[in-house]
Amino acid sequence: MSDKTVLLVEDDPDQVILALRAFKKHGIADEVDDIVVARDGAEAVDYLFGTGAYAGRDASAMPEFVLLDVKLPKMSGLEVLRRLRADERTQLLPVILYSASDEREDVLEGYRSGANSYVTKPSDFKKFSEVMRTLGWYWLEWNQTP
Repeated sequence: MSDKTVLLVEDDPDQVILALRAFKKHGIADEVDDIVVARDGAEAVDYLFGTGAYAGRDASAMPEFVLLDVKLPKMSGLEVLRRLRADERTQLLPVILYSASDEREDVLEGYRSGANSYVTKPSDFKKFSEVMRTLGWYWLEWNQTP
């Protein structure tokens, strides 16, 4: 049986802390073997394809889902998503875009690029925690992956 991993791609250290705290609070951290944090788009691509600092990682072992911030340094979340959708190994990987932006054009561009979901980050921790709980359980337990 393979390890269950979640990939969180977020450059804001405070958002990382909040997401990890919410995953722990709601038992999601207990459901997976690891929550990998990538701090920028290039690091996320390296992790997923087993390149760069992640050379040697078994690139066939994919996370259960990717929670991908849209606004990232080095490579935007949309660029990461397009790279994932262009490669046969990752084209079906569940990717949830999450962003502070709820601009209609950003949402449309996310779906046009192949996002499975687009979620606006709530600024209130209680709401943010509830979003993390719902996303985590949905993608880990209720969603059927190919």
